[in-house]
Amino acid sequence: MAERVCVVMPTYNELDNLEPTLTALFERNPDVDVLIVDDNSPDGTGRLADVISRATRKSAVAGTHNAITEHSLQGNAGISTADLAVANRVNRVTAGSRLFVLHRAGKQGLGSAYLEGFAWALERGYDIICEMDMDGSHRPEDLRRILARIREDGDVDLVLGSRRVPGGTTRDWPWYRDAISRAGSSYARLMLGLKVRDMTSGFRAYRAPILRRLDLGSIDDNGYVFQIDMTRRVVAAGGTVVEVPIVFPERALGSSKMDGSIVQEAMRKVTQWGVARMTKRLRDPRERARDRECAERQVRDLPDEDFAEDARDVPR
Repeated sequence: MAERVCVVMPTYNELDNLEPTLTALFERNPDVDVLIVDDNSPDGTGRLADVISRATRKSAVAGTHNAITEHSLQGNAGISTADLAVANRVNRVTAGSRLFVLHRAGKQGLGSAYLEGFAWALERGYDIICEMDMDGSHRPEDLRRILARIREDGDVDLVLGSRRVPGGTTRDWPWYRDAISRAGSSYARLMLGLKVRDMTSGFRAYRAPILRRLDLGSIDDNGYVFQIDMTRRVVAAGGTVVEVPIVFPERALGSSKMDGSIVQEAMRKVTQWGVARMTKRLRDPRERARDRECAERQVRDLPDEDFAEDARDVPR
């Protein structure tokens, strides 16, 4: 039986990105469901996502992709013609996949959005749960590669889409953003004793059992540091981490949610975790042996021919 996949996508003011991102995602990954976790976006992201969701779920049940009308979407009387047109365009490429929407009262942060998404997917029995951005910076063709890697090896618990392994790259990033990202990953690797190259990658796939083994309720991180925390917890729980190369272009629409406070939070928490780790190592030699064992479970993959071909397709 095929493993069920749920892609969790937090949103806040991503209205313009909904159609292009979802269309490309479903076209290239016809066997996944998507959960949007919307933080009450003022621009109507959640509203449009609801219309698309009802269309995809109706088609999945009916087994047909006929055009959806306003009256056929129970409970959506009065939806706009424009929203309906978008829903039908996305729905035509779903091939049985479904979109679900989880609404939150307000802007509560990236980390908590993913945690609620994980809980939702675990409760519904998904086998593989992914993180992916809605802003177009995570390419659907790279999701296909990430999923292929985790499906082909049942011993892999977490696959990271990595900008920092051979073949991985960024495109059109300001130099200072790339410098901050590289410095953050290097500092986290040093402090936490991890071999993972792209510590802040938010493009990833987890096996459900590893998420169930983690104490997700104890996580209160957001932004960059959430990704770092999840990676270190997977390794500490005995999980195997693999990195595959991705191309990470700058977002084309909308504005970034990154700010200085997120970077400061990451530096503060990574420093705390690192100091605690080094203190343990000094007090107990067994901790050093455990660190070495954890390091052996971190594997880096090299690019393949398919990746090289896909990478050439990205506009420069």
